[in-house]
Amino acid sequence: MITALRQRLLWLVSILALLIAPVAAQAQDQDDGPSLSQIVDAWIASPHADRSADAFTHWNEDGEIPGSCATCHSGIGFTDYVSGSMSTVGRIDHPVPLGNVVDCATCHSGAATALESVPMLSGAVAENVGSSAVCSVCHQGRNWTGSVEAAVEGLGIDTVSAELGFVNIHYAAAAATLMGGDARGGYEYAGKDYKGQFTHVPDLNTCTACHSPHSLKVELTSCSSCHRDVASFRDIRTTQVDFDGDGDVSEGIARPIASLHEQLGEAIALYAREVVGVPVVYAADSYPYFFADGDADGAVSEGEASYPNRYQNWTPRMLRAAYNYQYVAKDKGAFSHNPHYALQLLYDSLEDLSQAVDVDIASLTRP
Repeated sequence: MITALRQRLLWLVSILALLIAPVAAQAQDQDDGPSLSQIVDAWIASPHADRSADAFTHWNEDGEIPGSCATCHSGIGFTDYVSGSMSTVGRIDHPVPLGNVVDCATCHSGAATALESVPMLSGAVAENVGSSAVCSVCHQGRNWTGSVEAAVEGLGIDTVSAELGFVNIHYAAAAATLMGGDARGGYEYAGKDYKGQFTHVPDLNTCTACHSPHSLKVELTSCSSCHRDVASFRDIRTTQVDFDGDGDVSEGIARPIASLHEQLGEAIALYAREVVGVPVVYAADSYPYFFADGDADGAVSEGEASYPNRYQNWTPRMLRAAYNYQYVAKDKGAFSHNPHYALQLLYDSLEDLSQAVDVDIASLTRP
């Protein structure tokens, strides 16, 4: 039976037939290319088409999507943004109507297909990135090193300030990770060098070379021709440096990133207890993610992950580390997008916290 959603989409496909016909024709010219129907089905099942998701319904009670959000949370807003000057990164100067997802026209409009460079929040410009340009508009986060520096400016490094609140990268900042130190999406500590744009083999050097542009999924077969005998993406590794000090350099690079990330979470909690005197707990799925740990048990107890209980005892040192913790947590593919950049952010955050609490980094190696 044809679903109600698919019925609603039939008229859209008809209207956009001329627009996407060249893409469909090119795909069908290839032996393994998907048909137009397969393309539509893949898109329907993707997060970009999920009309019920908070990404598209968050503003329902407001009646419209504000220009500060519309670029990435509405196909209409995205088209307006890339059709304009893009002078204010990620924002347009007007709200847009509700109910519009990231549809065919979003990525296949004339303005989107002509996009060759994308301004980043740091002032850098991602240039010559091919099909990654469309993805990079939204998947660069909404904060960067400068956002954190502006928040902590003039404050004592270990002094709690009522002026501080958590600074959130705002999810899935793969393009910022990919650009690394060129975009400065993570919090980069002064005096440190950071890995720049991550480059891969030529055939797998854009977002859509790895991710299906319609389903957004990645197939392991796209990697296994070079990375043989791997059962998952997380098993891939090309370096023999023991970054996390566990003595194992055969495990995938995702493991040392996860290890340092776990250690950073523990170090942040230690700092909150010993320096701030107010325990903190992290809840990955509850905004704004860091909450007061009222019973000091190190776990998210009932009622703790609520906005009124958000952590409000930030120091600059703690905020910088927490920003990087969240940054890596929300780019779940950092081990593929730019593993050394992720490791550098985690190592430097641990090193900085070790100036205030007992954090052992002697066995760790910075890329």
